[in-house]
Amino acid sequence: MTSAARAATTVLLGFVAVCLAAGGVLHGLAFLKPAQVIDRSNLPAFFAGTFKGLWLSESASLLGLGLVFGVIAAQPAFAARRLILLLAVTPLACAAFIYTTVGSFFAGHLLSLAGAAALLGGILRPDQRGEPPS
Repeated sequence: MTSAARAATTVLLGFVAVCLAAGGVLHGLAFLKPAQVIDRSNLPAFFAGTFKGLWLSESASLLGLGLVFGVIAAQPAFAARRLILLLAVTPLACAAFIYTTVGSFFAGHLLSLAGAAALLGGILRPDQRGEPPS
């Protein structure tokens, strides 16, 4: 792997880590307003609780995935190309669900950007045998 490709992969995966971690923090900080709306709604308790739980779970998932990408950026030997490509599917799938349910929204754009950067970082990364990307 050339030093330029190695640097590009590190920068891309670091960018993904920051995007996902920041998204997780922003999502968590935004919890109080929708929680108040849900509390004032006439939703059955199960559905209200499910909404709140899923909201906070998404925040935790984004933070966790951001941490994983941060570790991979800092320690390239930690993950192979295939794992990086597989992990990139998560933000892309979340973005697709946001676009489907909410429409054009900045969180979908952020997740799309993070997923695309993760895919590119995975594509540029050599596999564990040291072979360059095909």
